[in-house]
Amino acid sequence: MASHTAIPFQPVRHAAGARGFDIGPKTRALVALVAIIMTTISFVAIIRGLAGIAPAHANIRELAIVLHVATVLPAIPLGGYLLLARKGGPRHKSLGKVWIGLMLVTATCAIFIGRDFSWIHLFVPLTFWTSWKTIQTARARDLDGHRKEILGFYLGALTIPGIVAFAIPGRLMNVWLFW
Repeated sequence: MASHTAIPFQPVRHAAGARGFDIGPKTRALVALVAIIMTTISFVAIIRGLAGIAPAHANIRELAIVLHVATVLPAIPLGGYLLLARKGGPRHKSLGKVWIGLMLVTATCAIFIGRDFSWIHLFVPLTFWTSWKTIQTARARDLDGHRKEILGFYLGALTIPGIVAFAIPGRLMNVWLFW
């Protein structure tokens, strides 16, 4: 009769926990706050602009700006969702590809906005580089590297230009939100 050796119960350990990498409670709160505030003010600005409540803005006639706004607006809540939701599954991977695509189109369109390059255009190569690094670290299953890249991407390359878009008088989103 074969003897069976009892194996003591050991919980299943996932490389990065049951929810993929965790961003910690403070970072999670920051991401949620940024996602909620930026999504809300974007939604209000777009409604005001498209409904004719805000003053007309000449930039709405420029294709690069329309495409830039049309791709960055869904990237705000989608990026927040991806950072806060369960990670590693098929949904996360598919939506992550959509998010990277939105960010690449947004950055590409930004090249064609304005006649002169300004400091804000530094986010274009940063977005291209960080997109590549985000994909590279995910494919290599480097969860620490992926977490750092995507957090920097969301809180840096998406949030900082977003704040600028709303804060600088005369810019489309500023006019549509405040005037």
